[in-house]
Amino acid sequence: MSAAGPARLLLLAPMRLEARAVSGATRDPSTVVGRTGVGPRRAALAADYLRSQVPAAVAVTGLAGALVSGLAPGTLVVADRVLDEHGAEVARIPAAPLIAGALRRLGAAAPPVRIGAVVSTPRAVRGRAAREALAACGALAADMETASLLREPWGCPTAVVRAVADTVERELWSPAVLASARRALASLRLAVPVLEEWASLAGTRRAILAGPRSFCAGVERAIRTVDQAIERFGAPVYVRRQIVHNRHVVADLEARGAVFVHELDEVPDGATVVFSAHGVAPAVRAVARDRGLQVVDATCPLVAKVHHEVSRFVQRGYQVVLIGHAGHDEIEGTLGEAEGIQLVEDRIDVDALSVEDPDRLAYVTQTTLSPTDVATLVGGLTERFPAIVGPHAADVCYATQNRQDAVRAIARDCDVMLVIGSTNSSNTMRLVEVASQEGCPAHMLDDESELRLEWLRGAADVGVTAGASAPPVLVQKVIDALAGLGPLEVDERSVRTENVNFPLPVEVR
Repeated sequence: MSAAGPARLLLLAPMRLEARAVSGATRDPSTVVGRTGVGPRRAALAADYLRSQVPAAVAVTGLAGALVSGLAPGTLVVADRVLDEHGAEVARIPAAPLIAGALRRLGAAAPPVRIGAVVSTPRAVRGRAAREALAACGALAADMETASLLREPWGCPTAVVRAVADTVERELWSPAVLASARRALASLRLAVPVLEEWASLAGTRRAILAGPRSFCAGVERAIRTVDQAIERFGAPVYVRRQIVHNRHVVADLEARGAVFVHELDEVPDGATVVFSAHGVAPAVRAVARDRGLQVVDATCPLVAKVHHEVSRFVQRGYQVVLIGHAGHDEIEGTLGEAEGIQLVEDRIDVDALSVEDPDRLAYVTQTTLSPTDVATLVGGLTERFPAIVGPHAADVCYATQNRQDAVRAIARDCDVMLVIGSTNSSNTMRLVEVASQEGCPAHMLDDESELRLEWLRGAADVGVTAGASAPPVLVQKVIDALAGLGPLEVDERSVRTENVNFPLPVEVR
């Protein structure tokens, strides 16, 4: 596997003061600054001439005018699209999330950063009405050159970073515009090293997609349950804990009318409440019943299986050991199924375990663990307590197993593994561990905005997977962002096909 080679960056800036600002901030001697001149005609001529530089990456920089309120002077607008004066799309910029994320991580020195469209007009925009008309096209900022500079493909990765100099409230002829311009140029200087780092990674890559990945049947069922509850009972519908452990899913359902609470005392009497996919203890069900709440139970059937196993073992006189991670919602619900359940997280817990009758001991497990870790702990329990019994079928769910197997299958072919999912997702954390155990550096990210440039240095083959609670659209957004570094081959590899489907709870069928 060969890493992407070094790149040379061509920085384009319209005016002399803009070109001086970015030139003074360069750190890479191979960076070239090209002054394009002001306006679309000069920009087009400059683009034709500067293409002879054959750059590895091109970044359009300079000042811009804000089209919407709230963009303060010095705000960096990182374009994901470039529009012409009529609102037609001239270019799409997949590198935007990579660059914006790197700018936001500059720390205390970071200027405000926004991702959005930049529109180019033949002359400077004056007056609130003109700005509002352009904003209606979906643009955040306006300039006079970017569309002309990018209308013809450069054949290499492109980026657009424009610094807001004048705003809706403070236009070009304002007495304070000079101070605003100085602030904008200072922000522009901060962007140059980030653009150089981005350009240094430009090159051909391969994205190896692990399959299966993303949503499982239990997650799809849980999300559909909340949707159907809102449709049937009307908003708001209350959901105890996160329906699944993913912030994007939660935010989307909140926008539709779901209200997420930690405990039932936050739910008004008589309201509709959905129990999350992770399950709840019988005591929670009793509280809901006593308060007359309309309950819709979205507990994953595979989690419900573990609860039934606990009840079955207890009824037969067994003491139960639960293998899992303390504090996880699923563990809290399972622990509540009976008195005296002991939680085991690691081998130290196994060695410290005290039981009443070694001949009447049983174990169950959290569904989102690593089968390898479970096997290690079960081996330790069996060694100490040879008579211990377990469930008839493994508790680790099929989706967790499949996603781990898929990562294991591709890890040794990858220079780095990107695991998409939220940090409170247990099954996603296990994917990071599996990749690392196979010798592949792995990083978790919630979405494309958290993709770090430094992770990709020296990485020609990039593995991509997603936890069972991460929406598939996030995988595509990460792939799109990787394409912002140059030609990207997508290699889909699947270890098996999932065709599991769980019926919705009876209350919302």
